[in-house]
Amino acid sequence: MDFPLFRTKIEGVNKAFNLSDPSERWEYFHLKAGNEIEKIKTYLQGNSFIAYMLGKKNSGKGTYSKLFIEIFGQDRVAQLSIGDIVRSVHKAIEGSEQEKAALIEFLEKNYRGYLPIDKSIDALLGRDLKTLLPTEFILTLLKREISKVGKKALFLDGFPRNLDQVSYSLFFRELIGYRDDPDFFILIDLPEKVIEERMKYRRVCPLCQTSRNLKLFPTTKIGYHQDKDKFYLECDNPDCQGAEMIAKEGQDLGMEGIKDRLATDAGLINNANSLYGIPKILLRNSVPADQANDLADDYEITPEYSYQWNEAEKKVNIIEKPWVFKDDRGVDSVSFLAPPVVISLIKQLAQTLNLD
Repeated sequence: MDFPLFRTKIEGVNKAFNLSDPSERWEYFHLKAGNEIEKIKTYLQGNSFIAYMLGKKNSGKGTYSKLFIEIFGQDRVAQLSIGDIVRSVHKAIEGSEQEKAALIEFLEKNYRGYLPIDKSIDALLGRDLKTLLPTEFILTLLKREISKVGKKALFLDGFPRNLDQVSYSLFFRELIGYRDDPDFFILIDLPEKVIEERMKYRRVCPLCQTSRNLKLFPTTKIGYHQDKDKFYLECDNPDCQGAEMIAKEGQDLGMEGIKDRLATDAGLINNANSLYGIPKILLRNSVPADQANDLADDYEITPEYSYQWNEAEKKVNIIEKPWVFKDDRGVDSVSFLAPPVVISLIKQLAQTLNLD
């Protein structure tokens, strides 16, 4: 499927923004989509929506949701990740007896399905590796989490997860009691080269779990191990006191371990796009390099970073240059940073909600 090109550049406006700075992001968002932001804010004062976010692994679903929440506030919008929910339930089951009892009580009141609750829990804990978590069980866990966040606009990450779950999503708002909420799919297009570089160079703080990228999104401080001739990122969080950010095991292999997952995700996106009766918001992360200057400002485009050790001054020199890569069709392309993609989301959302 083809994702349309989107223009964020405003003619006559030459100001550049540091999009990693929250205060400058606020000004940037309001300059580029201020009218739509005000309309959506007014809408969210008494209304909500349900957005199903579909994209390949590392496509930015969580990042886009969090930036949207940054603009509109946690009191109006929530992002729910199926992976996070499953992990929190796993923790509750293995936690205190009180936590486990509260979970079991909720499941006994709300779960309806073919697999018994105890068997479903065993599958979740991994004790029964042959049994997949039933969709009905996932929906119940999701309903439990929604009951905690209350009546807010929802971004759902990880549901639907496969083709069998798409039909559930069509009636999901009725299942959870949001009968009047508009719902829609957010479909995200991302070249596999971007996914690979995000995976290979991703670094995570072992203390606060903040994620950055050595090549595409570094922190403000770069360290260097002279004995290993290896550069590393130091976490920007003051509480972490410059902790060295690390790669997760196997991450340097890139996409090799997730080829099947990527194919499933692509099929899911195409299937969702073919559905009638439910709106779609299409987010595109990259554009052909020869059209980038017409569509976006330079600071909105992802640069590439490399590093050199300056022996004389005992410091790391940071080298920044444009990042141009071949997309899935072999076209020289550039990738957007997250904020301009969120501008596209905001503008399309205002149209989807008929706020224009």
